[in-house]
Amino acid sequence: MLEAILLAAAYRTGCYSSPHLIRYNERIRIDGKPATDAEICAAFQRVDTTRGTVSLTYFEFATLAALDLFVRSAAEVIILEVGLGGRLDAVNVVDADVALIATVDLDHTEWLGDDVASIAREKAGILRRGRPAICADPEALALLSEHAQAAGAVLYCAGSDYRYEAHADTWTWRGPQNSRYALPLPNLRGRFQVQNAAAVLMAIEILGAGQLPVAQSAVRQGLQEVSLPARFQVFQGAVPVIVDVAHNPQAAQELAANLQRFACPGKVHAVTGILADKDARQILAALAPAIDTWHLVELAGPRSRPPKELEALVAALAAGSPVAGYASPALALSGAKQRAQEGDCILVFGSFLVAGEVLQVLEAGA
Repeated sequence: MLEAILLAAAYRTGCYSSPHLIRYNERIRIDGKPATDAEICAAFQRVDTTRGTVSLTYFEFATLAALDLFVRSAAEVIILEVGLGGRLDAVNVVDADVALIATVDLDHTEWLGDDVASIAREKAGILRRGRPAICADPEALALLSEHAQAAGAVLYCAGSDYRYEAHADTWTWRGPQNSRYALPLPNLRGRFQVQNAAAVLMAIEILGAGQLPVAQSAVRQGLQEVSLPARFQVFQGAVPVIVDVAHNPQAAQELAANLQRFACPGKVHAVTGILADKDARQILAALAPAIDTWHLVELAGPRSRPPKELEALVAALAAGSPVAGYASPALALSGAKQRAQEGDCILVFGSFLVAGEVLQVLEAGA
């Protein structure tokens, strides 16, 4: 959303995110467009030449290449998604002008700790002394405020430093200096998207106080035009296909709420594969009440989960529901389509690997 609004305001942007769904190029965007193969390969070569004997991980190499491209493109604003909690991530080498923490919940527990207090400490690692930071989730304020104070960061939190109110078709935002009224709802499905948009507008206000003012028209245009594949992305048809990368318990709970509002009149056929380092039990538990049949995928690679383990979890959480196993997401989608009837829907979730392959199949078909 931040990228879309700044592009609408005619700023030159660089945006780095991960993982990708189909092509690596999705990770590095300049002015909203993925970097080309030639640009990325040239950046890799420059990093490789410069590093000498310094050993770099895959992600460190990728991050340096992205930063190299952004500097060469003369980007006016660079948006960096920080992964793996925050403190330990390669992106955290950058001292950001504004830090934004969307939410605090369990993920990557094998690295970050198995309770939300530990996760909050890791996420607070992106805060910097004297720099503004935004907490989008009011429930996370208690977890982050002490860390922000210790870091010397200036923390702005939803519900206290800025407020928002959603209406039927519009919403209102009020910040420390400015207010914005009759805003269009974000062009992304999900009840939490207004919460995300409100945090983005707080970032816009902070940036605008310096050298990046943003007009109301750009805010409206950005919210209306923003798109993000595989976040409750619906492919319409006699049997709609919903693709969502939900791969942790919190995301699965939001997906379940979105699915309930979608109100599929027939049966829901799930296509899913969940990596071994994810909390499959909690993910499946959030969605099991809404799902009628299961099409389980065995994902390739060292993080794959044995198919029998996923089958056992489904059997325990959704006893009596039909279950089938497949060697790939494409085959699982085909199996779900064969079983579905008009009025049913197919829900694809659980991993970027599953969503990415299904998107390739659906887009090729379209």
